[in-house]
Amino acid sequence: MGRYRIRVATGAWLFSGSHNRVQLWLVGTRGEAELQLRLRPARGQEEEFDRDIPKDLGPLQFVKLCKHHSLVDDAWFCDLITVQGPGTCEEAAFPCYRWVQGQGVLSLPEGTARLPGDNALDVFQNHREKELKERQKLYCWDTWKEGLPLTIAAGCQDDLPPNMRFHEDKRLDFEWALKAGALEMVLKRVYTLLSPWNRLEDFDQIFWGQKSALAEKVHQCWRDDELFGYQFLNGANPMLLRRSASLPSRLVLPPGLEALGAQLERELQNGSLFEADFILLDGIPANVIRGEKQYVAAPLVLLKMEPDGKLLPVAIQIQPPSPRSPTPPLFLPSDPPLAWLLAKTWVRNSDFQLHQLQYHLLNTHLVAEVIAVATMRHLPGLHPVFKLLIPHIRYTLEINTRARSQLISEGGIFDKAVSTGGGGHVHLLRRAMAQLTYCSLCPPDDLADRGLLGIPSALYAHDALQLWGIIARYVEGIVRLFYHRDDIVRGDPELQAWCREITEVGLCQAQDRGFPVSFQSQKQLCHFLTMCVFTCTAQHGAINQGQLDWYAWVPNAPCTMRMPPPTSKEEITMATVMASLPDIRQACLQMTITWHLGRRQPDMVPLGHHKEKYFSSPKAKAVLNQFQTDLENLEREITARNTRLDLPYDYLKPSRIENSVTI
Repeated sequence: MGRYRIRVATGAWLFSGSHNRVQLWLVGTRGEAELQLRLRPARGQEEEFDRDIPKDLGPLQFVKLCKHHSLVDDAWFCDLITVQGPGTCEEAAFPCYRWVQGQGVLSLPEGTARLPGDNALDVFQNHREKELKERQKLYCWDTWKEGLPLTIAAGCQDDLPPNMRFHEDKRLDFEWALKAGALEMVLKRVYTLLSPWNRLEDFDQIFWGQKSALAEKVHQCWRDDELFGYQFLNGANPMLLRRSASLPSRLVLPPGLEALGAQLERELQNGSLFEADFILLDGIPANVIRGEKQYVAAPLVLLKMEPDGKLLPVAIQIQPPSPRSPTPPLFLPSDPPLAWLLAKTWVRNSDFQLHQLQYHLLNTHLVAEVIAVATMRHLPGLHPVFKLLIPHIRYTLEINTRARSQLISEGGIFDKAVSTGGGGHVHLLRRAMAQLTYCSLCPPDDLADRGLLGIPSALYAHDALQLWGIIARYVEGIVRLFYHRDDIVRGDPELQAWCREITEVGLCQAQDRGFPVSFQSQKQLCHFLTMCVFTCTAQHGAINQGQLDWYAWVPNAPCTMRMPPPTSKEEITMATVMASLPDIRQACLQMTITWHLGRRQPDMVPLGHHKEKYFSSPKAKAVLNQFQTDLENLEREITARNTRLDLPYDYLKPSRIENSVTI
């Protein structure tokens, strides 16, 4: 006879507990025993009890559980079950972290991570094969739009598997915030009903409510060239700027600007000339909102880096040259103030489009969704890569499903307020897919390609490289615990199937864009996993958080433009500027949605600080602890640096980076 101590932990979320009775069995190498108890798990509680088992069960392999109900199936969110066996046996952990529903028997394997080839007992291999077969029925691919990454097959959030849904706390906050934003929008519309709307200062009438300190700074200084240039380095979208290797072929200097041409050549030779080219937007069909045509441009911006690190615009070409049109004007800082301001506003509108669709939606949300679905379809719970990645796909499928049904759907937010809505956004996403290369998702490669390494004022670049290195060390630490040689990597069929599914299926034959279809070495695997974790955490944090600061003052980043781009600098008046910017309704909607999507989430889990204990071995726990220590050291470094800056850059502070794409 042996005494077993069992601990059962229930989730802390609303409705995690259950009034139904839960039955447990212990399964070991020498036998199985039912535990005679009447467990009714309570939210946020860990229940502990001892039971004497008349026979020696041997090393524990599984805990089986079954939830019984008579009238109501009251779902239970089980976190973790641990069992301390007789004598000096080590405590065995059985991670669950899922909803228990219905009356079927759920088998939880002992939580030690195992590769498919090194299972000492066939029971674990049989379990993982059965688990994957069930998951592949539950997690199916779907095509949202042809030519874009595949998505989870779910028409709305209610169609998702229960374990991919928001917990109740998150759902209530998300839906309350939407309603609060809608109410604020109505109040602003009522407040401005009889007010004039013909000066930039009139936007002050709606610039109240939820906003950040940096948003207030933008409100005060948005016209300054210095702040305009700063945003390309450290704003909401630091992904487009690149150092010029030559003068852009689309740049045509009108007569009389020979001195500018000579200046650009000097800056080019000095390595201080930079560019942001929005050519991806050329020819994208513009939206029609409430019967009014909107407009899209494809600007080119040339900027110079001053010795003190300030990035200042030198020239703006709003539209590329066309054989069917006169040479487009080149807007300069020396132009009449309103002409120069309108040119910069067109650039900011174009940046809004690429930021939201290419760099935010496609390169983080949709890539993270492909990683999530492939992980659920091909990596069983015992696989070490599953244990590594599962904290970084929390809530991703639901937030993306909500985006497809509310934000970028027909009649959604984009159609109501954004110049690329009404179908143009899908065209743009398809074009952006061609630029979605493996290297573009890896900061060491991307920043080198764009010539942004070693620039002291490029704070995103600096912090992204630091975080990439920290995540890479964490990933390598976990990988080397299980893959001691390259041939073990090559011989893991689950891992190889996962890789193929991401590249060939989810990302639509992306091997032509540098994504691997197999892993041949530890190094290759570590690099890919680092990309996965970085994309789902740090990159999304850098791209998402800036909406709150840079988009609240609408003229700084207008969601749409209501007049065509100017073809001359003459006769640009305040009336021209105001007729081009979003109207009150569109501006209110932009402020509401970007606050909702950019705000810190109440149940936010900082990078690396998930509470779920997927790994049970002391060595894996030590690797995670070192990861957390490295993140804390970077936090201190960034905090100290920011005290010396006029504009602190916080988006890649580890404490502000969410552990997955949740908003």
